[in-house]
Amino acid sequence: MSDRTKMGSPTVSMSSDDAIARLARQIDAARKTERFLVDAGEVATLRRQGASGLHRICAEFVSSMNRNLSDAVLEISPSQYAQETFREPGINLIQISSQGREIQIAFEAPPQLVATEKFLVPYVLEGEVRAYNQRMLERFEIRSSLVFFCVEAGTAAWRFFDWKTRHTGSVDHEWLARLMEPLF
Repeated sequence: MSDRTKMGSPTVSMSSDDAIARLARQIDAARKTERFLVDAGEVATLRRQGASGLHRICAEFVSSMNRNLSDAVLEISPSQYAQETFREPGINLIQISSQGREIQIAFEAPPQLVATEKFLVPYVLEGEVRAYNQRMLERFEIRSSLVFFCVEAGTAAWRFFDWKTRHTGSVDHEWLARLMEPLF
């Protein structure tokens, strides 16, 4: 009699466990996406709100920093952002800069109304944040993170994903400060 028969359950390899866990995450993500009411008009409204909300987070960060600076000034471009400014389809861009240091946020609507391909929480906007200064450009060392406007359980919020460290969290003033700090 083999050990497998005596124990009553087959031995499962680690790679099999990984595949099962990965499939379970995909099924959960698909269920969450399908549960979200996929109304094209509602998603378009959410996208416009998400775009203006991201600009508001950035503008509040710039304003807060400028209140605390004695000489240098942070600038945001565009300086104003109305919901109607959002381009779908197309790339939308927000830049925060000071003395040759840049945080550049490029975002757009994914091909589907609601997606989970790049992030497990359903999202309606996706993008990338790049942070760099002149020295970093010369050494090809641009810092990069992904951002998603996630929708779940009746709420919507911007989240980041750092692909190097696998960290995720809210896009907020503290996160923007952590991105900008190494540039100086």
